[in-house]
Amino acid sequence: MKKLISSLFITCLSLVSVAQAAGNAQSGEQKSAACMACHGQGGITPVLPNAPKLAGQHAAYIAEQLKAFKRSVDNNFAKENKGIHRSDPTMAAMTLSLTTDSIDDLAIYYASQTGTQEAITEKERDAAQTLYRGGNQTTGVAACIACHGPKGKGNAAAKFPSISGQNVSYVTKALKDFRSNARQSSHNNMMNGVAERMTDKEIDAIAKYVSALH
Repeated sequence: MKKLISSLFITCLSLVSVAQAAGNAQSGEQKSAACMACHGQGGITPVLPNAPKLAGQHAAYIAEQLKAFKRSVDNNFAKENKGIHRSDPTMAAMTLSLTTDSIDDLAIYYASQTGTQEAITEKERDAAQTLYRGGNQTTGVAACIACHGPKGKGNAAAKFPSISGQNVSYVTKALKDFRSNARQSSHNNMMNGVAERMTDKEIDAIAKYVSALH
């Protein structure tokens, strides 16, 4: 288990050369009107918990994911911009008309916003804290802290997302999608390997735990 955690730390450090998104936040705010229906004003999702909060997320990560959605439906873009693909009917339609500049503008805008945290009980926190910090040595579940950090802020340079304050239901769905391989949009499918060892109980506990991190 210690070797696995060490390996993840090394992987995190090896990705620090990834470039950040470069855009205009004011322009991004103007372009975000179409995003509000699902992601809320300023990236704080009000009514659709299955949609992620975008406020405070790393710009480079947002840009990468938007480009991944666009690659899934735009063959020309996919040929010109190599990288991960991510399928989702709604997001594919939303990104189809976006230019690279528009993607960067949106990414910078949402990254400049302030995120929020959810409230959990002490029992819920205790149930997941050990798993988050140390993983499950018995089943080989890696510690979340290795890539996402003690406060869930992730690693901007490596495009490991911030997960602090994220919607519980979104994190739950994301982990289960990684576990089933319905989603393959992490570096070297790292998250698939982590989630495939997690039980439903562990996923639920971690989702609640990270929603309160800050």
